Amino acid sequence: MQSPLFAHTEQQTQERYALQNAQLLRVALQGHDDVLARKGAMVAYQGLIEFDGEYATPGQRRDRARTGEGLDLMRCSGQGTVYLANLAQYVHVIDVDQEGMTVDSGYVLALDSALHTEVIAVDSQFGISGSGKYQLNITGRGKVALMTSGQPLMLQVTPETYVNADADAVVAWSNGLRVQMQAQTQSRGVWRRRGSTGEGWELSFLGHGYALVQPSELLPPQNAAAPGGAVGQFGVGQNQGNAWQ
Repeated sequence: MQSPLFAHTEQQTQERYALQNAQLLRVALQGHDDVLARKGAMVAYQGLIEFDGEYATPGQRRDRARTGEGLDLMRCSGQGTVYLANLAQYVHVIDVDQEGMTVDSGYVLALDSALHTEVIAVDSQFGISGSGKYQLNITGRGKVALMTSGQPLMLQVTPETYVNADADAVVAWSNGLRVQMQAQTQSRGVWRRRGSTGEGWELSFLGHGYALVQPSELLPPQNAAAPGGAVGQFGVGQNQGNAWQ
């Protein structure tokens, strides 16, 4: 057989995490370094790899039930190579240091098993009950693979230059930042998206660090049987994980 498809061969690298292409992650396992991945994200593997459901502690289960935030993971162990992807989203590998990062769990594809995760709340500066949003705090040392819908934008935040971003488009930010949730409204329309502009809640980042945003304000439908047409392809009207609106 002959085809241009044969040019898409396995990437040769010594890196533990490597991008096979922009939408496919390659993780090398050596038998002593398990990786935790989103359930159902495996698309292929080579070698002796085992996949087991990751145990959630009672506290993690309570947090998930109370906030809707948390990771539904499988543990990948053994020796070989595993390929991970989700809905053809773009994949990005980040090194987490002691500063840590905060992320919406819906954007996590995989992470090192040594990292610690905890659900935290991002509250509205207006103090309106129920208008806050929960996020996932990741600390320790290791790598995290995040997903975005389209190529993202990494914004640097400094004490002189703070950043505002649509809360629906924010993927992650560094833990050193101070975060405020706000809506540009002065009226009873606080519960509506901003008048006729279509804009809603914003996150304001202050301090020194980074904020990662994607060119989309919708999470893709996760583990859902999507209908056909544009609704099924782009998740229109299925923003299940998005609680900012």
